[in-house]
Amino acid sequence: KVSDAELQVPWTLKAAGHEVSTQPRYMVYRTLMLNHLVHHRAQLGIYLRLTEQKVPQIYGPTADEKGTP
Repeated sequence: KVSDAELQVPWTLKAAGHEVSTQPRYMVYRTLMLNHLVHHRAQLGIYLRLTEQKVPQIYGPTADEKGTP
């Protein structure tokens, strides 16, 4: 288990020895997880369309729903 204090500790991303970004650890985890989730949701939508399946709505109607522009 990670404490709130540990999640507030700054984490630094470096590339070729240069600092690119510094953020609290909780923000890094949140950003990476959210981006990962969105990426796989998009992959699933593409796969469903390629196999001529209906893409389920998650945030609102999709282009597969009747009456959407």
